[in-house]
Amino acid sequence: MRRVTAMSTEVSPPPGNDEYLAKRTLRSGSAGWVLLAGLGVSYVISGDFSGWNFGLAEGGFGGLLIASVVVAAMYLAMVLGMAELSSALPTAGGGYTFARRALGPLGGFATGTAILIEYAIAPAAIATFIGAYVESLNLFGITDGWWVYLAVYALFIGVHLAGAGEALKAMFVITAIALVGLLIFAVAALGKFDVSNLTNIAPTDAAGASSFLPFGYLGIWAAIPFAIWFFLAVEGVPLAAEEASEPEKNVPKGIIVAMLLLIVTGAVVLFLVTGALGADAASSSGNPLVEALGDSGAAKVVNYIGLAGLVASFFSIVYAYSRQTFALSRAGYLPTSLSVTNSRKAPMLALIVPGVIGFGLSLTGEGAMLLNMAVFGAAVSYVLMMVSHIVLRVREPGMARPYRTPGGIVTTGFALVIAAISVVATFIVDPKAALWTLGVFCAFLAYFGLYSRKHLVANSPDEEFAALAKAEKELE
Repeated sequence: MRRVTAMSTEVSPPPGNDEYLAKRTLRSGSAGWVLLAGLGVSYVISGDFSGWNFGLAEGGFGGLLIASVVVAAMYLAMVLGMAELSSALPTAGGGYTFARRALGPLGGFATGTAILIEYAIAPAAIATFIGAYVESLNLFGITDGWWVYLAVYALFIGVHLAGAGEALKAMFVITAIALVGLLIFAVAALGKFDVSNLTNIAPTDAAGASSFLPFGYLGIWAAIPFAIWFFLAVEGVPLAAEEASEPEKNVPKGIIVAMLLLIVTGAVVLFLVTGALGADAASSSGNPLVEALGDSGAAKVVNYIGLAGLVASFFSIVYAYSRQTFALSRAGYLPTSLSVTNSRKAPMLALIVPGVIGFGLSLTGEGAMLLNMAVFGAAVSYVLMMVSHIVLRVREPGMARPYRTPGGIVTTGFALVIAAISVVATFIVDPKAALWTLGVFCAFLAYFGLYSRKHLVANSPDEEFAALAKAEKELE
């Protein structure tokens, strides 16, 4: 048994290590760049149908528009940085793997935990939005959302247990349907667009308040978490690296294509929903695209397809949280039982355990609060991932990088600054929710300090990447 002690951690393989990893193997070669781009879009597409509009209540149209432009620039910069990192370190750990290499075990665990918080809570928020759509459609006579939450968790975890290839293909079809729904909405909403609706929220007495910025300059900052909902979770594409074909090429291409498409869909929805429905009415709507179209045939079509969009994101983020849990567990950061895979190479407990937690959170019915909690985890992970890119560029300039970020550390440095601002913004919107999420994050870090740092698995892929880097440095 090999034991390596570094940075106050102990890394050791368990007895029968070949058998250990054999029980924790994903199915490789399941996805090319098109499926990966579809995965990136599906992570986020629900954000176009509901959630973002609550930002109108924080910043008005002008505040949310400015916040969205800044956030889109941050995400584009971040995606370019992650494309480089994923081409150099293609494993299922995604951001956790990047930070593990750059910042050591504690930095890697902190990043992975922040991502896991984001992905465990985001489906709970989406489940509440699905419930609102189902109730508005009066499907099955359901008027109490918890039945819907239970059904979507049980159904889609079950599909994922059938295997990654099947899950990704099903997700791709659902996402394509959701994109068609957005196109139908855009065509129908153009005829209802009225520019005066964009600014129909009465200005307050806040500093800088106007019809464009009814809540003043601070409203821009407060709208940032809701602008993030337009793009939240697109960074999860690298989590599919071990199940992709030629991941060093296909993961960067997939995540960049997904991001560019999401910029277009976000802009269309922001302008057309607000212009057709009005900023004031849209700011509190549970299904803003449908309400923007009124009582029309197109509204009914979009309502059903909007449900598909929400399902697509729910479905794909379940995939994301399972892979993040799998990677952290396989390396020993979380209990190793969570990374055992079934006969279809799907991580069973990594799918089920976070799903049970998410279902419990969905029962609060507080979609906006859950959204803010998910954004807190996301923004913390963005800070750490961008620091990781900068550190690796400086410390390991010779690392093989099939794709290199345009602008280098200037690009990711910009994303780092905006991500740090976004963390603070979550406390402005809902301090209580942000503090609760911070408390959970600190509890995870305490678990690492007291237990898991002494039980890391030496030749899990992420630890091997780190060990290889250390050996190369010592040779130099």
